[in-house]
Amino acid sequence: MTLANETPVAHTPAGGYGTSFPPLILSGCTEPLVIGAPDLRGIWKTISATRGGQPVPPDDRLMSYTERIEQCGNRIVDCGGGTIADARADGTEENGVHDVSVFDFKTPIHVVATYEDNSFVLRPVGIPGIEVRRHLDSEGHMIWTRPDMGGIRVVLERISEPK
Repeated sequence: MTLANETPVAHTPAGGYGTSFPPLILSGCTEPLVIGAPDLRGIWKTISATRGGQPVPPDDRLMSYTERIEQCGNRIVDCGGGTIADARADGTEENGVHDVSVFDFKTPIHVVATYEDNSFVLRPVGIPGIEVRRHLDSEGHMIWTRPDMGGIRVVLERISEPK
């Protein structure tokens, strides 16, 4: 068995990874997912999005959003928007995401990751009230929410199974 901690932590390259996902990061990892982790592995594409309960316009960047999620043990790697968020979902700052903001690919971010109530949850360190949550609905769609940014809710469909 290859464990999650045997693979080095990945970080966003300078300027982001561009329009194509980077090579798989946890491809050789065979450790089973921890109990309570939703299986979010695969490539996901937005099928609908709302802000404040209202549909976003078709040209909103949320409507063209695609992300790839890899998981192994309690580790989760989320590639989307040009950034790589690689963390252990263990609730510690030490093992959380230590990378850069998707808004400029320069500003450092430090985010605690957890699995709670069958959801993957991210909370920035030192910024109360911000929470990004991903979970699966009854139809197998991934629901991505961020209440602090005008009540963003994005529904994504899995377009590629886990590798």
